[in-house]
Amino acid sequence: MLIINILGIVLIGLIVWWFWLYKPAEAVNVGDGEIKVVVKNGIYLPARIKVVAGKSSTIHFYRQDASPCAATVLFPDFEVSEELPLEANKSVELPPMPSGEYQFHCPMKMYIGTLIVE
Repeated sequence: MLIINILGIVLIGLIVWWFWLYKPAEAVNVGDGEIKVVVKNGIYLPARIKVVAGKSSTIHFYRQDASPCAATVLFPDFEVSEELPLEANKSVELPPMPSGEYQFHCPMKMYIGTLIVE
């Protein structure tokens, strides 16, 4: 009984940490407008990318995850949708963007990243 209570407390602590205390890693700053993002284990690495406002950017995706959801990346604010081949590089060109934060994700939003334009 004591073990179950300890496990319950640990799980509650993990839930609190994950939903309220966890802060995502700092955004990767891209000065030259190009970056490589790896798609694996259900996430984009890096998931937060900073780019310069008013300049076009290129993101090179490398998909290692065989999940069907990982096969497509969407940038809905810019109406960009690209198929990502498995174990191959795919370059995604983004137009010049105004300052702000924009999400990119898979069609079911299981993989989510943030594009920070400054």
